[in-house]
Amino acid sequence: MTKVILVTGASSGIGLALCERLLSHDPEGLQLCLACRDVQRARDARAALLASHPTAHVTLVQMDTSSVSSVIGAAQEVKRRYNRLDFLYLNAGIMPNPHFDVKAFFRGLFSSRIVTMFATGGGGILTQEDRVTADGLQEIFMTNLFGHFLLIRELEPILCHAGLTSQLIWTSSSNAHPSAFSVDDIQHRRGTQPYSSSKYACDLLSLALNTHYNKQGLYSSVTCPGFVMTSLTYGILPFFPPFLWTLLMPLFWLIRILTNTFTLTPYNGAEALLWLFKQQPESLDPQAKYQSSTSGLGKNYTQPRKVLRNPHLCGDKTCWQGCEPEGQSVWCYVVGALQHHPGQ
Repeated sequence: MTKVILVTGASSGIGLALCERLLSHDPEGLQLCLACRDVQRARDARAALLASHPTAHVTLVQMDTSSVSSVIGAAQEVKRRYNRLDFLYLNAGIMPNPHFDVKAFFRGLFSSRIVTMFATGGGGILTQEDRVTADGLQEIFMTNLFGHFLLIRELEPILCHAGLTSQLIWTSSSNAHPSAFSVDDIQHRRGTQPYSSSKYACDLLSLALNTHYNKQGLYSSVTCPGFVMTSLTYGILPFFPPFLWTLLMPLFWLIRILTNTFTLTPYNGAEALLWLFKQQPESLDPQAKYQSSTSGLGKNYTQPRKVLRNPHLCGDKTCWQGCEPEGQSVWCYVVGALQHHPGQ
């Protein structure tokens, strides 16, 4: 049976690499829909995919996950085209106005956390300036999480079918960390790490989605692409000329010997996204975060890791149930936002 797949943020980076890998895996058996904000870039991406796979079925829908009306309009168009949706890849995301904290970087450089810092961007070395959208929501929260949740709710009629299973697959981040997240400030209005907060909130929301939807045949999983050189990465140090990134690549390859999370290319970063496409969703661990990994010799594979928990909720380091109350808090918050938002 033909699989119907929708990918958000599919015009470049990991989203486009995923589409290429999906079509290479099964060029005839997919109906692939690219949901993108920029129509021209989406057309260019579709043309590139069809150049490699001339017989593939690839369509476009314009959607900006930072806009409530855009998401609702795109969902209505998708429901007009398809009577079911097998895979919804929630990949679109932004990290606007990133700032590199030099002091935090050098503190981590001369500490035992150096490898973790390079692998995750953690330790407070990356901060961002957020802003409020026309819908009155924080832009990073809206784009990375709430717009996708709204999309899921709008597409429920074609995602949930008796006797069939569908999958939600999130692109999270190694920068998703509980230290940046607070249930008292889910939109991260008061902090300086809204990207990290939004990605950790996605991890938590996935747990809650499984609680609420598994009985309807809808399953949610979270992936981490690792450290990938994309426009998001280049935007971290916008004053770096391109040739300096090229000079850094041998260093990154050396680091990859120490940590397999340095996937470096969008193709490698899409590994876990493709791996989940091949799995039976009932067999997956809902509390796992599926990590794209690349060995020092360049071999790609997927590693399941537990979603990081908030250590303040539970003192037992082996207990992962601490994420569940936070996940339910995120669920209640976004459901409440849907109910009170004028665009809904």
